Order: sequence, then C-alpha cells, then structure tokens
Amino acid sequence: MPSKITPLLVAELLVEGERWPVYAHLIDHPDGLVLVDTGMTELRPEVADMDPHLFPLTAQALDLAAVDIVVSTHLHFDHCGGNHLFAGRPIYVQRQELEDARTEDDYTIREWVDAPGVRYETIEGEHELLPGLRLVPAPGHTRGMQVVVVETGGRPVVVGGDVAVSHGELDEPSTEGQLRLRALDPELVWLAHEHEPWRPG
Repeated sequence: MPSKITPLLVAELLVEGERWPVYAHLIDHPDGLVLVDTGMTELRPEVADMDPHLFPLTAQALDLAAVDIVVSTHLHFDHCGGNHLFAGRPIYVQRQELEDARTEDDYTIREWVDAPGVRYETIEGEHELLPGLRLVPAPGHTRGMQVVVVETGGRPVVVGGDVAVSHGELDEPSTEGQLRLRALDPELVWLAHEHEPWRPG
C-alpha cells in the first residue's frame, strides 16, 4: 500500500506584502504516521511584523498521539513551532541544522527548537526512515535542509519543506538542494509555502 500524503495548513505569514501559506505534511505510511514539520502554535513579538495567522496542529482534525515520527526539514521558526507537542517522540533532523539553529544568531526562535522534552535524532546525510521513505540532504535554504523522498513504485514524491519557496525556483533550480531534488526526477514535490504541489513541466 503506498503512502498517503496530506497537506496541513498551519499558518499564514505576510511576506513582502503577500500572504504566504505555511504547510506541514502528514505521511500515512504502512509502518507509521510521519509528520513533516510542525508549523507554529503561538504568536511571538519577534515575528509580529509578519502578521501571523495560526491554524495550529492542536486545532486540526489530527490525533497528535497517533503521530509516530516527526521530521524537521529545517528549524526556522515557522517549521518547528509545534515540536513541543511531540515531546518524547523522535524528531529527525540533520546534525548541521540542529547545530546552526542552536548557535547562529537570528536563525530561529531557540525556545521552540529546544522546548522541554523535545528529543532530536540527529543524522548526517541520507537516512532510511521507514521502508520506501528516506531523508535526503538538500542544502540551500539552510545548510542543514533536508527533504523526505517517498518511493511510490514509479517516480518518487517529495515533501520538500523550503527546498524552494516557490514553484519557479524548481523550474530553474540553482541551489545544491534544488539540483539534487530535480535529479531524483520526482512526479511531484510538496512545498511548505505553496498550496499545490510542483510538477515538472
């Protein structure tokens, strides 16, 4: 049975005069329920200029207790603000990403990264999470950015986080991560800030 991927709208942010969606993605795999990114659950003054509208995971038709594994594509505030909801469960992140989030100034909201009880499984490079579900480094947006590649029996489907913030970036890839993603020849790519998946032209 192939994995089913469900986009979950968790926030909207004002960026350069436009409202951007923020999506997390739920992968229903035969061996477990995997959540990719966790959005935001509270408002903070540091990001007030982005006028966030929140639709937190706690308000969605999702049984949080049923989530087995969490993947952080990266640890910017709009992708890790719900990590605290999964205290005690493994959150998979690239070692470089966690290091940067903990040490670089103006990178993220650190209290959200290291909320009480949050437990990271740090990996370096590619990692098979479950059969047919692997994590692939895709540096560019951040040094430790990673994507989730879902094997389908045909061309893979990718949950890409911010490997690109718009479809146009994948049409004309420029970062190492975007080029690596295109080399996978995916059928489609879900992005965090686009309502519809990208499909190769």
